Amino acid sequence: MLFDPPKCINCGKEIEDGEQVYAKLRYPKRKGFTEIKAYLRNEASFLCESCFEKKD
Repeated sequence: MLFDPPKCINCGKEIEDGEQVYAKLRYPKRKGFTEIKAYLRNEASFLCESCFEKKD
């Protein structure tokens, strides 16, 4: 794959497949898109679950 795997914006940990994450992103302007992973890769910032729980 040509893309770097997503990483937590707080600790830099690589996000694994199937891991629960929290994403910060803008609500999409268009409707009916199907490439959700590509959209998330381009538009979202991720927090791993442990960093999210530390912020509370």
